[in-house]
Amino acid sequence: MVEALITDCNGIARGKWLPVQKLDTIEKQGLKLPKSALGLDVWGRDIPALAHANGDIDGYCHLVEGSLRPLLTERGVDQAQVLLSMFDKDGSPYMGDPRQVLQALVTRFTEKELKPCMAVELEFSLLPKPETSEAIGTVLRDQNAVGGNLYALSELDYHGPLLEALRQAFDTQDLPYDGIIKESAPSQFEINVAHSDDVMLLADQVIRMQRTIRAVSARHGFVASFMPKPIDDEAGNGLHVHCSLLDENGTNVFDDGGEEGSDLLRYAVAGCLELLPASMLLFAPSFNAYRRFQPGNHAPTECAWGYDNRTTAIRIPESPSAARRIEHRVAGADANPYLLLAAVLAGIWHGIENTLSPPNPIEGNAWDQEIDAPALPTTMDEAISVFDKSDVLSSYLTGEFKTLFLATKVQEWNEFAKRVTEFELETYLRM
Repeated sequence: MVEALITDCNGIARGKWLPVQKLDTIEKQGLKLPKSALGLDVWGRDIPALAHANGDIDGYCHLVEGSLRPLLTERGVDQAQVLLSMFDKDGSPYMGDPRQVLQALVTRFTEKELKPCMAVELEFSLLPKPETSEAIGTVLRDQNAVGGNLYALSELDYHGPLLEALRQAFDTQDLPYDGIIKESAPSQFEINVAHSDDVMLLADQVIRMQRTIRAVSARHGFVASFMPKPIDDEAGNGLHVHCSLLDENGTNVFDDGGEEGSDLLRYAVAGCLELLPASMLLFAPSFNAYRRFQPGNHAPTECAWGYDNRTTAIRIPESPSAARRIEHRVAGADANPYLLLAAVLAGIWHGIENTLSPPNPIEGNAWDQEIDAPALPTTMDEAISVFDKSDVLSSYLTGEFKTLFLATKVQEWNEFAKRVTEFELETYLRM
């Protein structure tokens, strides 16, 4: 069997399990799936106003070249996986497909003879699997101990069998990673995905790694969660992106031999900052994601940048000048990798094309300073509104994608807005 996988706007894997013999047919004719399959909300519901408007027509999913890989399941290597991307009937890219959105941004740079080189830091929570869904809250509260044992090797020892199984699964799928560390929150870990100058391949690899982490963890009795803020008063799970730009000779154009970097670096920083408020819905696409942005809790809260400063949204890491790069620290771990990389590249492109100048870099603790910059949206509904009003960001993502993604997020927000939470009942029921 072959798992044919495509991701929807939320980065959730959709598709089919197919006999391996069907691959030849798919390669020639494509695999038909409703276009609405890529515009499902986080619960897997379609958007009736969009799906029904055109009769819920099909798109044509074609194999991503070179993406066929074996899967290491609990039964051994007895299944494969292949990635798909969706096209219209006439063969043009379907721009509701997040992968096509990223490809369009990469193409802009290619036409300018520039090649983004990117890497990702992937954080997740590793929790004991509860026996019932009602026990999830208890499991999370049990994890909320004093301190998260940051960088502790003993935590890696404890999960040794799971982590070794994960390494073997990554090797089987040819997925690169630069190691794993224990992060600051209880049960929180981070995997560094090796940098690559093939952005499309990098995004594909992150999707596969997330799916693999979930599957291997489940086989060892754990839940691997990319929820941005699973535990009160603890750091949430982020998805940091590192990016430099290479010219046709492979030279990093952000490097001028000095510590501050080139003019192109500063243009890129300015573009990322300018598009940050409008891009928040891509970086923080869920209701829970906005719980993560709290001062002092390892997530940025201002449109600010700085050199080797982890309290800012955009950080320029200390490094040899040839490795001068941007670290974009805003996104939560539930961001769709295709859309996350597309939004970062849109900001970089916007800054360079318009030769924008950034404000002065922040020194010291950005959380303790008043910063003269546009405020970041602090709730999902606010992020929806800012995203909706941004014509600049829309020009990089296309109107077709904007319509689909916006409708998905509005449907999700409306569902959360009408729910009464356990905390509200505890607070108000007997008042």
